[in-house]
Amino acid sequence: MKTNIFIAALFTITLIGCDNGYQAVQKVQSRQMENHSLDDNTNLAVLSEQYFQQLLELQPIDALYAGDFNHNSEFVDQLSDGYLKKFHQLNVTTREYLNGFDRAKLTSNNQISFDILMRQTTQALDSEAFPNHYLPFTQFSSLMSTMAQLGSGDGAQPFSTVIEYQQFLTRLRGYINWFDSAKSRLQQGIDNKVVLPRVLVLRLLPQIKAQIVGDVTKSIFYQPIMNFPADFSTADKKNLTHSYAELITNALIPAYDDLANFIEIKYLPFSRATDGYADLPNGRPWYQHLANGHTTTSMLVEDIHQLGLVEVKRILKEMNEVKQQVGFDGDLPQFFDHLSSDADYFFSEKQQLIDGYDNYKNRIEALLPQYFSIMPKTPYVVKAVESFREQSAAGASYNAGSPDGTRAGVFYVNTYNLKAQPKWGMMTLSLHEAAPGHHFQISIQQELTALPNFQRFGGQTAFIEGWALYSEYLGIEMGLFEDPYQMFGKLSDEMLRAMRLVVDTGLHAMGWSREQAIAYMLQNSAMARSDVVAEVERYMALPGQALSYKIGQLKIIELRQRAERELGEKFDLKQFHSEVLSDGSLPLAVLERKINAWIVQQKIKVKSELASS
Repeated sequence: MKTNIFIAALFTITLIGCDNGYQAVQKVQSRQMENHSLDDNTNLAVLSEQYFQQLLELQPIDALYAGDFNHNSEFVDQLSDGYLKKFHQLNVTTREYLNGFDRAKLTSNNQISFDILMRQTTQALDSEAFPNHYLPFTQFSSLMSTMAQLGSGDGAQPFSTVIEYQQFLTRLRGYINWFDSAKSRLQQGIDNKVVLPRVLVLRLLPQIKAQIVGDVTKSIFYQPIMNFPADFSTADKKNLTHSYAELITNALIPAYDDLANFIEIKYLPFSRATDGYADLPNGRPWYQHLANGHTTTSMLVEDIHQLGLVEVKRILKEMNEVKQQVGFDGDLPQFFDHLSSDADYFFSEKQQLIDGYDNYKNRIEALLPQYFSIMPKTPYVVKAVESFREQSAAGASYNAGSPDGTRAGVFYVNTYNLKAQPKWGMMTLSLHEAAPGHHFQISIQQELTALPNFQRFGGQTAFIEGWALYSEYLGIEMGLFEDPYQMFGKLSDEMLRAMRLVVDTGLHAMGWSREQAIAYMLQNSAMARSDVVAEVERYMALPGQALSYKIGQLKIIELRQRAERELGEKFDLKQFHSEVLSDGSLPLAVLERKINAWIVQQKIKVKSELASS
């Protein structure tokens, strides 16, 4: 799963800003659109950059991930009525200007930018039909988790100067005020019967309570104080230590305590016993909207469910072939049990797992130049998931590095339960989360400085996750799955993504229960039960997001096979990969139009070469 790249899309943008900032953008946009001496290409560049800068101003935390550190002290309450109004107006205004363009007069690259921005603003406005703000956080995705990562000193928030320490204090004060907005939105959810499932609330509470410590030095937000840069003066250290200790002790910890009490006493009794969005008011169309947004398609959720059933059946067949290849004497469920229980398939020490991924990193990176002519400059490191979130975090995730490459990307591995991290699943997971998967694609995107900034730092879930799953598929061609057990690992991860099509739609559109979803995944995979439970609860918390992996992968494979079929021996895999990656993360329909145009161009080029020979 990809995390912490600035996603300027329907499901992750939450913005609010000052009136002056918004009015300034309106004036700039008005001037640029009234300047008829500028052509549409120039106008679009100006409009898209102003849109992007407004997003950074209104969502300053995201600016960190875009390499913009001019907003380090700012905090924006994304749950306020003011935010909803400003975000709405920004999207309305931008879309109105887009409607004034003649798309046919734009260059091919700018047509891509136009299509992304039009889709983005339209989806954001369409989302207003649903009360997303009544569910401000879950156990899987929350501002609280983001702030803890930033406050630890190990994230994107810089802590290298006295001013930067003071800036985070200011941001922290804004964050503390946000807790009242969170309680208010949760109460509105109760009043409107839009609440989380009880099991998710029970998962969420320990995460909040983990921040309620009696000793301030044990707070994750105190860690920067424990790691002062060597050049800080004694006086600066003393002043900062006092300021951090006072704010954390007297304001931040009480805010967490107050929220935990509110959720436990007032919210939990009204949490629901059902598990899917279909049980919420207007839940079915809400889920269809989320599914379309994440997959960037118009597929009906019923059709996605059927596609998942077909994929599960195919992958089970291929798993059975691996079982026969290794000579296992037993049926497939017994093979699953063997692979998930035999101690030989697991490490006994957490560091062994991290070291193992470092070894795979070196092996994979040596092969990449054979398949790619475009490579990221930013490195990545392998780290264990932090203790405060490891119990409910995914098995692995990726956090993007800085755009200039000075901060490495992070491939996070969850070492909480080593029995959920089999050795045979390591190669495919490394390909997905790191290179040539998330780290590779996201780093390249951020380094494409010629792209409009909203494309460099934006994202479409189906493309991002589809590319990562395609990277696993590519691993076969790279010769990385010659070991049949590692091949089983690849199939196991693909099975996870296929089961997601079935289970996510099952939970939110087909009336499935949490228990039914858990049973289905255990029956069709070798996953540890703890991992399955975490996965199912993730789908309950983030409806539709998990659909994007397989949908995106299948589209990229389809486009590659089309290009191979039509170009024959003239097909160049490196060039195909460059075409897919060279405009950032694209909605699947936009990607398809781009690759189809590239195929036509390649055919023309071949004909021209033949004519001149």
